[in-house]
Amino acid sequence: MGLAGWWRIVEMELWAQEDVDLVGPAFLELGGDGIGSFAFIAVEGQIDCRNARRNARAGVEFSWEGWDDSDRRSGRGWAALAEDGSLCGRIYFHLGDDSSFRAERIADDPRAKLQR
Repeated sequence: MGLAGWWRIVEMELWAQEDVDLVGPAFLELGGDGIGSFAFIAVEGQIDCRNARRNARAGVEFSWEGWDDSDRRSGRGWAALAEDGSLCGRIYFHLGDDSSFRAERIADDPRAKLQR
């Protein structure tokens, strides 16, 4: 998967960045095996993604399951590589909100620094 790796979520349509990073650095992880994870605000999820070109650009579509604080949540989403090298997409909560996001590639797990 060409987009595999760690992506730091730097912008979301519905929430201010200080809220997006409430519990820790917001991120999206795309594994080369099609499995990944994400976290923002108090939402954490595991994703199952597939390569899917969007507007002739490398991209993924995914479903997800996880938690919003202590409530089980699920949904879907997509992301595609933008001209500037960032990853832009949208995440949907089943029967709930949806928000666009923009993420920038980073070298490794952004939570690692918090655990030291």
